[in-house]
Amino acid sequence: MARPSTSSTAARIKLAARRNALPGRLSPGMVCDTAFRIIARRHLAAVLAQHDGTCRGDPEALHQIRIALTHLRTAIRFFSPMVDDALRPEVWTELKWLNSQLGMVRDLDVAIERVIAESGGELTVIAELQHWDEKRAESHRQLARALQSARYRRLVEQTSAWIESGPWSTRRSKEAIRLRRCTLADHATAKLTEWERTLLKKARKLRKLDVGKRHKLRLLNKRLTYSIESLEDLFADESLTKQKSILKQLRKAQKSLGQLNDDARGQTLAASLNEAVPEAGIRFLNRKREKKLLRTASRAYRKLDKAKPFRSADLAPNAEPED
Repeated sequence: MARPSTSSTAARIKLAARRNALPGRLSPGMVCDTAFRIIARRHLAAVLAQHDGTCRGDPEALHQIRIALTHLRTAIRFFSPMVDDALRPEVWTELKWLNSQLGMVRDLDVAIERVIAESGGELTVIAELQHWDEKRAESHRQLARALQSARYRRLVEQTSAWIESGPWSTRRSKEAIRLRRCTLADHATAKLTEWERTLLKKARKLRKLDVGKRHKLRLLNKRLTYSIESLEDLFADESLTKQKSILKQLRKAQKSLGQLNDDARGQTLAASLNEAVPEAGIRFLNRKREKKLLRTASRAYRKLDKAKPFRSADLAPNAEPED
């Protein structure tokens, strides 16, 4: 009996989504269970859309599938505790596994881009790149096997089924029902405010953070950024300026923290090439660059701190629950 292909798995998921038709856009008065399904479906579909390109070794497809996967994982966090059921840990573990498979190759792509950008055509760098490329090719072969595996197909089917009709969607406790029936505007306002407050509190100590804690700050930044992006349908016209202003500062900080994280990952990856290319890690050690990136991120957080916090009116004035 032939194994089901990834494309046939994707087709079944699309068919199931059509059978369980949902509105095409989010609305402020929409209840949270409907909103979660819409957002999670979008991001799972985006993961599937980049599958073939990633298998072929397209760096941009790999970048986009990681973004889509992070969006999906962020949505699950954003709608907790509503979706916190007995299956969530298993779904989360598998999504984390997929992220780790994608992460190694993406980190190598970023490191190789950095080496090329700073090479200036030097012959020694050309030799160094050969070792980086060999490591990238090996990692990509492992990734392609993972993306074509039965485990990946199970992950996609299980995640899709859980989004549509996991235990979280049928629990009958008063609290579970309340969480599902809460309007998206009310939930989003509370969650965005909470995450922004946490981010800014930790960002005040940015210059004192070690690499590990700085990475955690970057993840908090990314969650807030991606959540605001996922909720774009909600922002009233007069609130778009505020949304864009907040996203501008978050993205500035994200870019700087991302580059710092790339440098740290580059050093780690270079260490694995140390015998073949002893000087490989040196290009990722630049104190002047680190200080500049920290200044940029700190400045962005100061501006964000001065912005007015999110209010329900930003998302929807007088939103009423929708059936």
